[in-house]
Amino acid sequence: MNRKNQKPVKKKVIVTGGAGFLGSTLVPALLKEGYEVHVIDNLVSGKREHVPEKATLHEIDIRDVKALESVFKKVGHIYCVFHLAALPRVKFSIDFPLESHSVNVNGLLNVFEASRKAKVRRIVYSASSSAYGDQVVMPLNEEMKPNPKSPYASQKFYGELLARQYHLHYGLETVCLRYFNIFGPNFDPNGPYAMAIGKFLNQKKRNEPLTVTGDGSQTRDCVYATDVARANILAAESGKVGKGEVINIGSGKNISILKIAEMIGGKNGKIIHVAPRVEPHDTQADITRAKKLLGWMPKVTIEKGITELKRLNAIK
Repeated sequence: MNRKNQKPVKKKVIVTGGAGFLGSTLVPALLKEGYEVHVIDNLVSGKREHVPEKATLHEIDIRDVKALESVFKKVGHIYCVFHLAALPRVKFSIDFPLESHSVNVNGLLNVFEASRKAKVRRIVYSASSSAYGDQVVMPLNEEMKPNPKSPYASQKFYGELLARQYHLHYGLETVCLRYFNIFGPNFDPNGPYAMAIGKFLNQKKRNEPLTVTGDGSQTRDCVYATDVARANILAAESGKVGKGEVINIGSGKNISILKIAEMIGGKNGKIIHVAPRVEPHDTQADITRAKKLLGWMPKVTIEKGITELKRLNAIK
């Protein structure tokens, strides 16, 4: 047999929640890097059209243990699992704690167990900067004591603890990426990841006033989806992680919600202030660890990202 003419075997990866907002950027990026990509999504909030033809979609719920384990067994020899699937809504977790818990904790545990049984090499877990809660000092670094303010934040923090335990007891390689506020193409204007940016863009497109919660002085660290996707791939490939490390993924800078509204709606645009909600007042990532362990730095500034989203949405 002439092995020189054989095509190299593609590394197999699974992306849970791969039909969602971030998945719509990560999955194409993985395909471009030459991976064989399998998407697990129940399509409740994800969209079938977000999954490229070259990826394989398994339409199941991560709470269905048998179906989940069957997919893992069928795929076989899995290089990495990117766990994006979640109900990432703070208010929803407060109003419906049982359903939120069933996906963000029970579903998460199912993915870890399926990975352990299938002898998956590594899990890259999508954690959340909401675990920090309110902190006195900025920027936020991974050594700070977590102070989650919602069931959702607590659930995402629990995932970090679980990642460390699965490495400690079962030898499963794990790494946790604490996302700050992700924005980018295919945002859900009603969803949490789009934050104010998605909502503002939609309101601007409909020529409506932009609604700002509270006085707008609260700040956010906004990171573009393509940068987050790249961080995921680096986390899968890095030889410096795998023991449950927690790593901030943000821009390293923060900006006020009011300033974002002005960037999208213009300084003369109409802004309406609405009641504040339960959320940390400020966020800003210390990305020193991401640079050191992943060799990662964000490339897209918020100005560049908003300009691109305006172009994609035909907003002047």
